[in-house]
Amino acid sequence: MAGRLRRIGIVAVVALAAGTSGCALIGLLPNDSARLHQQAQADLTRWADAAAAAGNQSAFVPVGELTGQVGDWEEAVGNNNKPAVMAGLVEAAVSLSAEIPPDGELRWQGGSTATVRLISAQQALSELKTDANGSSCPECVPLEITGARLTSGPIDTSRGPAQAPVWEFTVQGTAVRVTRVAIADRVTVVPPPWDSSDPPAGISIDSATGTVGGWQLTVDFTGAPDPGSQPCGADYTAEALESPTAVVVIVTEHLHSAFGEACTDVGAIRTAVVELAAPLGERVVLEVRQGLPVPVLLTP
Repeated sequence: MAGRLRRIGIVAVVALAAGTSGCALIGLLPNDSARLHQQAQADLTRWADAAAAAGNQSAFVPVGELTGQVGDWEEAVGNNNKPAVMAGLVEAAVSLSAEIPPDGELRWQGGSTATVRLISAQQALSELKTDANGSSCPECVPLEITGARLTSGPIDTSRGPAQAPVWEFTVQGTAVRVTRVAIADRVTVVPPPWDSSDPPAGISIDSATGTVGGWQLTVDFTGAPDPGSQPCGADYTAEALESPTAVVVIVTEHLHSAFGEACTDVGAIRTAVVELAAPLGERVVLEVRQGLPVPVLLTP
């Protein structure tokens, strides 16, 4: 499709405590291990419930937002339109079709495909409005949708990047098109409400690499520098809690110094290998903090 389709969302950044000469590395307390295991078990339970609610038949597990856009907001409208979309403030200025299109195709980068049922343009706009992630914008002027067409665009899934059917909406007063994934059957999970006074523990993995029949996963995450390349830093190990439908990965940090040392570099991309009790199969991989799926790159 022409243009560039991007997901719209809010990325939560969890910062380490910073000092004047760098950032102090902070380790987990000993009793956090029990908390992490309880958290991971709750993640597995929520995912099992979500999979059961979807009929355990969906080939599509989205990672991240289902709403996106093609193009960049113009300066004259960006301050209104971006938060308006995130808050679900969109209204149809024309009659959108309620007719369900024929089945579409989901195609992964490796060439595998799945036939998927689709939703109507009317339903896609309704989902866009209700799936606002708790955002609000009382001062925003709602966007007016002037048309819709069924096309395709990139989407992140639990099995890596794919091309998926999407509804593309034109908007009054801008060249930007707002998009919504058009697939009907999908497994999604709603994490617990975020409590800033008691946030979930652990390190969230960003992605994983493995094979369907493999007993290992290599996970990527953001952590402290490798102590072999820095005067400070940390090593990491990983373990998995597993169910028939999902794998939750717990990453444990092992500080170079028991007292923590000032680092000039934080936010390093790190990896760890986790052993599985059974081959990955069709199971999804979840990060531990909110129990959300991450993309898995499947290698031969």
